[in-house]
Amino acid sequence: MSSLATGRRRRTVPLLALLAAGSLTLGAAPAVDRHDPVPPQGPQAAELDEYTPLEAYQQVKGPWKISPYTGLMAKQGPVLAVKFDNARRARPHHNLDKADIVYVEKVEGGMSRLMGMYSSRLPKSVGPVRSARESDVELLKQFGRPALAYSGVRSALHKYLKNSPLYVRSHGALPRAYFRVPGRSAPHNLFVDPAKVLKSAPGAWKPRDIGFRFGPAPKGGTPTAERTVRYASASHTFRWSPSKKRWFVSFDGAPARLSNGQQMSARTIVIQKVKMPPSKYRDVNGAVTPYIKTIGEGWAYVLRDGKAYKSWWMRPNAKSGTKFIQKGGKPMPFAQGQVWIVYEDA
Repeated sequence: MSSLATGRRRRTVPLLALLAAGSLTLGAAPAVDRHDPVPPQGPQAAELDEYTPLEAYQQVKGPWKISPYTGLMAKQGPVLAVKFDNARRARPHHNLDKADIVYVEKVEGGMSRLMGMYSSRLPKSVGPVRSARESDVELLKQFGRPALAYSGVRSALHKYLKNSPLYVRSHGALPRAYFRVPGRSAPHNLFVDPAKVLKSAPGAWKPRDIGFRFGPAPKGGTPTAERTVRYASASHTFRWSPSKKRWFVSFDGAPARLSNGQQMSARTIVIQKVKMPPSKYRDVNGAVTPYIKTIGEGWAYVLRDGKAYKSWWMRPNAKSGTKFIQKGGKPMPFAQGQVWIVYEDA
């Protein structure tokens, strides 16, 4: 094992009892199920262990590579983050299922917002779009320099976002990329054309390793039929379907629908325990915005294959990815496909 791997192993031992170094191998590119329609073409995956940077096999020739976000073969497009409204009147969501990763974030008043990370697939439109938050910058730095689409922010936060490494593209700064959808009331009717946003940000980075690893489910885990994450004014429930082999999503007790009527679902749900203290910013109503601390370490519960796996997450700094470690020291593998990261109060 390389000195780098050995060094990282030593650092993880104090963080989680009984951790010891291990390895995880990705084999040939897997077949793709109909819920994640990324064509299984192009080069095959190399043999990797958990310490091998994904860039090592992203250098293979050809446009089709394994996405570090989903573990599936895909064309590696530039990364775009879109802030989604998740108020009751904002639903159903449009093309959120096309995102590689979905983040669930707590905002003012115990409500929630969503953030979709797009690279493998770029829909013609997504929405409804809402405002960004201070902690989005910290979260997104692990993606390098992605583009960020959002409705806007208060003037106090505008300078902070503008000075960040992100390619920030708000409705006000790039109005031609946004449009209002009839039949929905403002402010829950703002949609965006992702291609227009990325055209205005030609330097947006392509995918890089953010710490995710994919592979078969490990031994152990606790059989779990349902898991709910609650904020003061919002609930997010994930129910396992043995027949569909997916976690189906509900918001506030109702199925989370897409604009095509389908219920949202994913094969991997990560409940990441984080601290969310008050930030220095407030919304237009004077409510304090939580600051989601995604740098550090803590417990996480990875839901996959009908089980919950207690894990430990680690992210030492803003530029590094987030690693999820299972008992025994090996990376906690995700199932291929869209990944949901749900932040829960530690």
